[in-house]
Order: sequence, then C-alpha cells, then structure tokens
Amino acid sequence: MSYSTADSLPPVTLDDVRGAQKMLTGVARVTAMEGSRHLSQLVGAPVHFKCENLQRTGSFKLRGAYVRIAGLLPEERAAGVVAASAGNHAQGVALASSLLGVRSTVFMPKGAPLPKISATRDYGAEVRLHGQVVDETLAAAREYADETGAVLIHPFDHPDIIAGQGTVGLEILEQCPEVRTIVVGIGGGGLAAGIAMAVKTLRPDVRIVGVQAAGAAAYPPSLAAGHPVAVANPATMADGIRVGRPGDVPFRIIGDLVDEVRTVTEDELATALLLCLERAKLVVEPAGASPVAALLSDPGAFEGPVVAVLSGGNVDPVLLQRVLRHGMAAQGRYLAVRLRLTDRPGALATLLGVLSVVDANVLDVSHVRTDPRLGLTEAEVELHLETKGPEHCVEVGQALREAGYTVIG
Repeated sequence: MSYSTADSLPPVTLDDVRGAQKMLTGVARVTAMEGSRHLSQLVGAPVHFKCENLQRTGSFKLRGAYVRIAGLLPEERAAGVVAASAGNHAQGVALASSLLGVRSTVFMPKGAPLPKISATRDYGAEVRLHGQVVDETLAAAREYADETGAVLIHPFDHPDIIAGQGTVGLEILEQCPEVRTIVVGIGGGGLAAGIAMAVKTLRPDVRIVGVQAAGAAAYPPSLAAGHPVAVANPATMADGIRVGRPGDVPFRIIGDLVDEVRTVTEDELATALLLCLERAKLVVEPAGASPVAALLSDPGAFEGPVVAVLSGGNVDPVLLQRVLRHGMAAQGRYLAVRLRLTDRPGALATLLGVLSVVDANVLDVSHVRTDPRLGLTEAEVELHLETKGPEHCVEVGQALREAGYTVIG
C-alpha cells in the first residue's frame, strides 16, 4: 500500500517486522554474527559483528526495499518504481524489483562510485545520473514519479522499509540472546528505527546506541529540538550515512526508543575500517564501520555483550585505498618528513641507508633541486614512510637528527 504524506503513515509494529521476516525468507540472507577478540579486550566484554556487509547486494538495504515493493498493489507494480541513492539503496531496489518482476529506475548522483553504478545496472535497473548530492537526486526521482506515475521507494522514510530493516534486530536477538547493547550507524534512520522497534518491544533492557558521522550529524540537533532539523552541507566519507535531514517516520521511533546517539570523526571512521580489514578480515564501507568507530573512541561506555551492526561493504576501491592510508596515518603508521641535504652524488642513497637501519619502509620520494629557496648546493627531499606506530615515528625522527639531517616538516 502507498501513502502520500508522512503524517498519514501507520506506525511500525513488531507484527510488521515479523511479517517482513517471513516475506524475506529465501530472499535475504540471515547474515553471520562474528566475534571480535580485539574489541572484546578493549570493551572488557564480548563484542560481536552483525555482518550485513555480507548481505546480498552488500548491505541491509535489500530487506526494506523488497518488503516495500512486495507490498505494492498490482496497478502500482505495473507503473514501475523509482528510487534515489548513492549506491546501497539503489542496488537493493534494483535487485528487489528484478526478483518481483517490477520495472525500476534509479537516480544516482553524478559522482557516485562506478562500481555501484555498474552493480545497480547489473541488478536490472535503469540508472540515471543527476545532481551532485543525494538530496538533488531525490528531488529528480520525485519529479520522475510525478510525471510517470512510478512509485517512489524512499530509502528510509516509510513503515515498510523500516519493518524490513527491523528484521536485522530479530536476527540479532536470535543469534545473540544475551546481548546488552546494540550499536548501529544512523543516516536517515531506517535501520536504527527498525532494529529499535523490534528489539525494544521484545527486550526493553537492551540499550540501543546510534552513531553518526560528526560532519553529517542531523539527529543530535533534531532530537534536541523535538523535530527533524536539516544540517547544511553534510560532509563525510561515509556516504551511506551522509543524510542532511532525519526521516519523519524513523525520527519518531528513534526519539522514543534509541537510548543515545553518538558522533564519530573521520579519523575514527578510517581507523575503524582499517581494524575491520586487518583484524576481522571483513571489507566494510565507512558507514558500516561507524559502530566500530564508536566502540574504539570510548570502549568503556558500552555494556556487553555488544553487537555492532556492520551495515554495508560497498566501498569504492579508490576510496578504500584513500581511507586505508588515512587510517594508517591516524594510527601513526605513515610518516611524511621533509628535509634538506647536500646535493651531491650518493646523498640520497646515504639518507635511505639511515632509514633502512631503523626499518622504515619508503613509499615515495620527492627530490627537489630547483626551488629558489634552496642554496646552490642544496636539495630538498620529501619522504613518505610506512612505520610501525607512533613510537617508531619518534625513533625515525631521532635517527635522522643524529645522522645530521635537519627535519623541516
């Protein structure tokens, strides 16, 4: 069934979530629950990952999209569906539509990662690129819906979507019945609202903690104001939770049932993504790593057992490379140094020999001889080094100074 405005939408109930779970049988995977020894040691209690990054299409979005489209009336299905997304919702709608035999059109930002565009097309959707941010793309999708009669499948602001995402909460209770805290990333709020509705109805003692990127955190001011508040120009590498305004339907649920909303920095997101890759051997996108970032930033604040929902793994390889480097830099495992040396044969080799003794791995060397700031016999060298952590960085700097080099940056 479709509805015209948020105010006319019915509430989401546990029965809705249970109904969605039956509908998704054989469609969505019951994703794995994996323990994290490293985070368990930090928190002082068991920490588990709910691996929605291993879901079909690479994120939880298939759940809500399928439930929403499956609930359309025959005449609505005949008109087709339209969606707007930077990637995860796009793929969920595309696959769900294909499984249900419904024509789908998906609007994506012009800067959307190529792998996500390609995957959306491969799942059967017609992809149209429009706008630079999702808000512009969503406006284009709404216009298309008005012109063609296609049903807009909103990424988070509909009860059917929330009911579908709430099946993650039912699975968590089945897989980890002793859970005390669930940590989940929040963008528009569909996933957090669904999990909170399912879990709090059955287990009101479980604490639900939402996590937003600090540069796109619309929920804290909205909760303080008592109504959704838009933030201007939301900015974060975590495109899956880069939403400027909470959805009206999930906002009401989150306001009632989510115990706390925390924010994390870009450095914390990068470090969390790196930890998932190195320690858990899981490829997770920045939005999916946001619960891990919250645990790393304040491990003592979470009562265990804890379940961190890794909501998606659709990360662009180019972004992954940048994020991993950023995460390593945040951990002190990259070091950039600039120094001057005498411009003579063998000088660079001597410098590299010093670095070799302290076991610093040289990733990149920039050798400048023509800068007017340099003396006639001087050269400037900028080095990018891979190190073993902050203490090793100090050791490298000390070795350079003891060898007679002046580090200038």
